[in-house]
Amino acid sequence: MNYRRLGSAGLKLSELSLGAWVTYGGQVGEEVAVKCMSRAYDAGVNFFDNAEAYAHGNAETVMGNVIKKLGWRRESIVVSSKVFWGGEGPNDRGLSRKHIFEACRNSLRRLQFDYLDLFFCHRPDPNTPIEETVRAMDDLVHQGKILYWGTSEWSAADIMRAHWIARELGLTPPQMEQPQYNMFHRDRLEMEYLPLYREIGLGTTIWSPLASGLLSGKYNKGTPPGSRATLAGYEWLRESVMTPKNIEKVKQLEPIAKNLDCTMAQLALAWCLKNPNVSTVITGATRPEQVVENMKAPDIVPKLEPEVMEQIEQVLENEPRSNED
Repeated sequence: MNYRRLGSAGLKLSELSLGAWVTYGGQVGEEVAVKCMSRAYDAGVNFFDNAEAYAHGNAETVMGNVIKKLGWRRESIVVSSKVFWGGEGPNDRGLSRKHIFEACRNSLRRLQFDYLDLFFCHRPDPNTPIEETVRAMDDLVHQGKILYWGTSEWSAADIMRAHWIARELGLTPPQMEQPQYNMFHRDRLEMEYLPLYREIGLGTTIWSPLASGLLSGKYNKGTPPGSRATLAGYEWLRESVMTPKNIEKVKQLEPIAKNLDCTMAQLALAWCLKNPNVSTVITGATRPEQVVENMKAPDIVPKLEPEVMEQIEQVLENEPRSNED
């Protein structure tokens, strides 16, 4: 396993990491989580991603129980959570000082930790001034409850504004962003954030590298029973991601994967790792066998030579272009 710096920070993350979205406390229970997390840890994974919204907090409970059961040294792992969707009450969501403090406290309780390594603002909150959010995060840093804070799916303009406010007021600025990034979702990470890597040293912990499983090829012959696209509340996957056009492109990518002697999932993960602005690729798994397969993706990266990348671009036909191009 290779390790990459989180942008300009001194913290190093395994280039592949493991996340709990949808799976822990939802699709899979603690017994399977133990097997998946163990496989990942044994392969060198040191970053495990979570959020208060995942399975209504149950994902954090499961992950905390697994880490305690396996007896991992706290120093050997990096664990994150995110704040935004905490409940149904008027103050149980968003990025107000009140909710940020309570969300952090609740996440620590569920994970059975004294501190979080990374704490993300899960979405932008138009109802809360960015300065209030920045001040609340800075307070948590000084209280020793979080080490780094960042954003998820924020615009480059809002991230820069938060950074400017922090610098102007002598507060802790955001260090990382967690955007969606995969072969079908590219513009934000490859174009919009470009100035942020250079100007503020932004790190990225990207999610959905397999486009919710589409890029694994498992939807090429229909929707498998029990897959994410069949879950209640995920109808949007079938409508916006699992489209006939996207499925056809995955089929066209399969010969490229075959020539590289890898699976479609490994190709998709390696393609994300090829981008130097990606700090870590968050993977998901409902079976330990998936973890083992995913962990082989870094071996494919050296095989993605310019001519192979060009073959992939010819299939995708979605390379971001600046206004000057």
